[in-house]
Amino acid sequence: METTAEQTPAWAGVDWGTSNLRVWVMSADDTPLHSLGSSAGMGTLQPDEFEPTLVALLEPWLDAGRTLPVICCGMVGARQGWSDAGYLSTPVSRDSRSPAHGVATHDDRISVAILPGVKQASPADVMRGEETQIAGLLHQTPAFDGTVCLPGTHTKWARVESGCISSFQTCMSGEMFALLSTQSVLRHSMQDSQWSDDSFTRGVSDILANPASLSSQLFALRAENLINDVPGHELKSRLSGLLLGAELAATRTYWQDKHVTIVGDDRLAGLYSQALSQVETQVAVADGASLTLAGLIAAHHSQQES
Repeated sequence: METTAEQTPAWAGVDWGTSNLRVWVMSADDTPLHSLGSSAGMGTLQPDEFEPTLVALLEPWLDAGRTLPVICCGMVGARQGWSDAGYLSTPVSRDSRSPAHGVATHDDRISVAILPGVKQASPADVMRGEETQIAGLLHQTPAFDGTVCLPGTHTKWARVESGCISSFQTCMSGEMFALLSTQSVLRHSMQDSQWSDDSFTRGVSDILANPASLSSQLFALRAENLINDVPGHELKSRLSGLLLGAELAATRTYWQDKHVTIVGDDRLAGLYSQALSQVETQVAVADGASLTLAGLIAAHHSQQES
């Protein structure tokens, strides 16, 4: 069957994180023609493995004599990634993005550029990938003004004002949950994969009432299992609630009396929505993958203009 102009790949957008890789093959009118996924995240690759990994995914849409522009975001641009793409300093607006960082490739069928991350001097903080989702949100809703919460291993809370990322704060709650539930003494009490909304909710409220008690409340999870036979799924849910509650206590200036847009997958966004509802914060939820693509489209347009 003959390929029409609308079906011919014009460029590709790439979200390359620590654990996963996602690629969108795009038409000239910015319609996704194909969506590809891989577990070959930045954390699994050496610098010389990035190009062959990308080419292997894109191979069916590469033609000799034609170069496909590829624009990437995420941890691919970290020091440990393919090539260090650097950072822009806050405040960062949708109009202040510098040209993407070009990467030399051996295969002339692709031309690769990586978007820079964002850094904040004081208090020191960095993000990579989340800024593209925020750019996607602003691309779709130019008048957006408020707080964006981007849950993940390292959750970001960003204040967006007048089209700019003015400040942000990172919390390691996701990584702490993974470490505590799988590598600490608490792992012996958390083998159950079920979930308890009640335990999660109580964990959030208890730690918000007394944030300084976090360390002792964490060990109490193990004691509750040993002494009172509290089921593992209740303890695991409470652990999640304690950590998320501590995060809310630390980020109060970002959500108190603010409108919060949560950007992420259904599971994590649901937990954050549940926790924020306990402190009577108005929330909206946006799909993370959709906003990443919107941000990559906006960046592609910016690169064409520059």
